Amino acid sequence: MEPSTEQPGARSGPSAAHRETGAQVAGLAAFLAASALVAWLGTLATVNNVNGWYVSADKAPWTPPNWVFGPVWTALYIAMAVAAWLVWRRGTGITGRPLKLYWAQLALNLAWTPLFFGLYPVLGSLALWLALAVIVALAIALAFTVMNFGPISPAAGILLLPYLSWVIFAGTLNIWAAINN
Repeated sequence: MEPSTEQPGARSGPSAAHRETGAQVAGLAAFLAASALVAWLGTLATVNNVNGWYVSADKAPWTPPNWVFGPVWTALYIAMAVAAWLVWRRGTGITGRPLKLYWAQLALNLAWTPLFFGLYPVLGSLALWLALAVIVALAIALAFTVMNFGPISPAAGILLLPYLSWVIFAGTLNIWAAINN
């Protein structure tokens, strides 16, 4: 067997580079799709109730207008997907610890909206207290996700900080709603 003349880390031609680019694009698309799915499912739970019981609910004085939530969540879901992709492309694997934490926080994110908005008409304030427990768990899982993403990709950790801030802010809105409704 003859020794290789390729430099370490060199690509083995345009086809390998094309495959790598294709895999990167597919990976990013998959993370964006997962975020879009969670956003869409959350919208299904929210759409009838934002103009239902939530209109007359006692809301915190610092609650932003309803139109703010859509653009903010859109930006956050995109940032979440990009952060996960940045970590994944560093070779952590889709089921490595950092991305297991990511999937856990995404599942908690998905669970919060139907609890808070969808179950209130059925369970009353109990739904808001259950949602509060979920959003606290989400904030904790997200903090661990940030701590695990940061050493792998500082940009990924930074991309999640606005999301963590928003979740904590949303938690204050949830606390108010649970106490006052």
